[in-house]
Amino acid sequence: MSDISVIAHGLDRVAPRIGGKDARATAIRRLSGGASQEIWAFDIETGDTTRGYILRRAQGGVAFTASAQAIGLETEAAVIRAAVAAGAPAPVVAHVCDDADDLGAAYVMERLAGETIARKVLRDDIYSTMRPGLARQCGAALARIHATPAATLPDLPFSDARIQLDRYEEIYRSFDTPRPVFDLAFRHLRAHAPTAVTSTLVHGDFRLGNLMIDATGLVAALDWEITHIGDPAEDLAWICMPSWRFGQMQNPVGGFGTVEDLLAGYREAGGDSRVSEDAVRAWTVFGSLKWGIMCLTMFRAYDTGVDRSVERAAIGRRASETELDLMLLLTGKL
Repeated sequence: MSDISVIAHGLDRVAPRIGGKDARATAIRRLSGGASQEIWAFDIETGDTTRGYILRRAQGGVAFTASAQAIGLETEAAVIRAAVAAGAPAPVVAHVCDDADDLGAAYVMERLAGETIARKVLRDDIYSTMRPGLARQCGAALARIHATPAATLPDLPFSDARIQLDRYEEIYRSFDTPRPVFDLAFRHLRAHAPTAVTSTLVHGDFRLGNLMIDATGLVAALDWEITHIGDPAEDLAWICMPSWRFGQMQNPVGGFGTVEDLLAGYREAGGDSRVSEDAVRAWTVFGSLKWGIMCLTMFRAYDTGVDRSVERAAIGRRASETELDLMLLLTGKL
């Protein structure tokens, strides 16, 4: 059976479980993006009503975590449901697939309208009026994510700065290819690692590309596959990394805003006031180092033949960009 036939077969089973016995799945198509998961868009028609949905499925339906950080899709769906219940902007999970659906590891969420491509969000005129307020909206969204009660969450890994430093240094040393800037960054972070003032749910990849944006601003946070319990400053810093400014270096938050606005939105929405700008800056340095090592990992996958895709090679090349970013961050010039 072809991929589309497998998906169509499974969605024929899923549609009645979401929309009732007469519901059927239509307009099934695979979307680009989703390097670690399959992403399919489809509609469910029930009588005269049509609603849009997204199927997020493990590659080939086989549950596999390519990253030590990644959580399974069933856990991911449970986290999103808990975050939505706490008021966080995220898609509504409509159904978690089981054996009866014949789709493997997957879940279905309601489809949202908006844009995820950073270049469009940062440049297109339709978003010009909302961009000045977007950093505050992102801060408020993170406050609501971090307020998700621990009792409502599935079992998640704990990962603070020290744990991550050990993990990423072990990965880096395994390459046996010294990069002096990375060595310097590790030495700096060993001496100045951020200390968490509290532990919360952490999205883990909150940035343009994983945010749905419309003309009014932030619609939802997407891609919850590396959520964990940890330092809330990690999330606030990730969107401030130079790599996620998409060339707009003068705007530290995602290429569109200021850290002051990000933190103001965070605190106004109930985020912990003890989370400081210094902690965000320390995590920004660490985030840049982490991303550099992730890029090296991508290149290793390409170089060893594990994944010969152009995407892996292209991302691998970006390790050199993070070296420049780290030098500018460590010398206070960025």
